[in-house]
Amino acid sequence: MCTMRKESTLRLLHRTVLRIHRPVLDFLLPNITQIRLPTHRRNATISNQPASPSTEPFPQPPKAEKTTKRLSPLSHEQRAFLSSALRVNQAGELAATLIYTHQTPPILRSHPHLRSLMQHMHAQEARHFATFNHMLAHHRVRPTVMYPVWTAAASLLGWGTGLLGREAAMACTEAVETEIGNHYNGQVRVLLGWIKEMEEKGEEVAEEIKRLVEILKRIRDEELEHLDEAVGEGAKEAKPYQLLNRVIRSGCKGAIWLSERV
Repeated sequence: MCTMRKESTLRLLHRTVLRIHRPVLDFLLPNITQIRLPTHRRNATISNQPASPSTEPFPQPPKAEKTTKRLSPLSHEQRAFLSSALRVNQAGELAATLIYTHQTPPILRSHPHLRSLMQHMHAQEARHFATFNHMLAHHRVRPTVMYPVWTAAASLLGWGTGLLGREAAMACTEAVETEIGNHYNGQVRVLLGWIKEMEEKGEEVAEEIKRLVEILKRIRDEELEHLDEAVGEGAKEAKPYQLLNRVIRSGCKGAIWLSERV
């Protein structure tokens, strides 16, 4: 009797739960009955599940291309050249700044219309000097031991040619800028030769080398601009022009040679 009552109770419970919404069955009574979901609900349920990584992988970000070039290290000779170049460039810009500083007062007393030109040239030379001061400090290159000598010589040259008049001052500028322009051209040719050799070997050129080439080109062009301005202001009318030109250019060549070495 007890067994029959249990069976009757189970049948009644089974009929009752079948009337309940089926998703509730899945949650409350998963072991009493197994009901298949309609096709559209089964698909919706499946679509809400995250895709398997093996069947629908997430898009991968593009991989960075690996460069096949290696950065070319500088040789001992190349490092020595750069140290020498920065040292002499700083000395040259020091001299140019001092020349314009001491030429300007006597020139402006007799030719006040040249104020803007003299200020413009002096300001550019001061920027060049600051540029190479920064490079020397950054790369720990010592200045030339001739620094005090060039300071005195450039000051005297600027003051002396300024007293001789506009034409002599401009002849001085022409001579100095001619040698400085040639000097920068030589440095640019050397560095471009290095770059070409590295590229032919499939080596990567250091950004600092490329940047130095651009700086030297810009400064060279500004120096040659000063040369043109000087010629336009009567440099070749100086008396005696040939003597002034020859002496000043020879002095510049000697100063460059010494500053590169000491």
